[in-house]
Amino acid sequence: MTAVAPARVPRRTPWGDARFFLGLLLIVASVAGVWFVVSAARHTAPVFAASHTIVPGETITDADFEIVEVALGQLGDAYLAPDALAEGLVATRTITVGELVPAGAVGDASRARTTSVVVRSAVDVPASVEAGTVVEVWSAPLLERGEFDTPRILVAAATVVSVSHDDSMIGGGSAALELVIPRADVAATLDAMADGSALSVVPTAGASE
Repeated sequence: MTAVAPARVPRRTPWGDARFFLGLLLIVASVAGVWFVVSAARHTAPVFAASHTIVPGETITDADFEIVEVALGQLGDAYLAPDALAEGLVATRTITVGELVPAGAVGDASRARTTSVVVRSAVDVPASVEAGTVVEVWSAPLLERGEFDTPRILVAAATVVSVSHDDSMIGGGSAALELVIPRADVAATLDAMADGSALSVVPTAGASE
């Protein structure tokens, strides 16, 4: 009897295996993803960074900023670009020196809800109080010459624009401060200044010392 040779099963080539193509596709997708991430990281856009501390209500110009190139990706529209700076804009919140300027931190001057006043503090303020510091303004109404009522908060949150110390006062120094205060507090502040109340400016809780 003649032996019958077993039938040879043809070997499947890798090119005919769907798993091979799936693996190849995953490799290509992975390489493309890495390339996209690296390319996005290298793509930068010009935005503004504050060259000094800017306080609420302060009119801003390009002289207040430095242009820096940063990679923001999809966050680019959230920051103020050089071509978006228009006339008549003011800061709507404190922008610290070196901070990238959010688009929402500036607004039209006609919509500003703050204004600046100069307040003389009956007592000197700490050296840590500088431009951008948030302070409280306390008022002690005048009862009679040399006698004042219990102090109470007049302005709960004001932002310092500038400070001028006066050490010539007998018995202790004083300070004159330009402050940004809410418009709603302007009338009461001016009344307190006009009726001889003793005003004191103190840093809010949490202010650096």
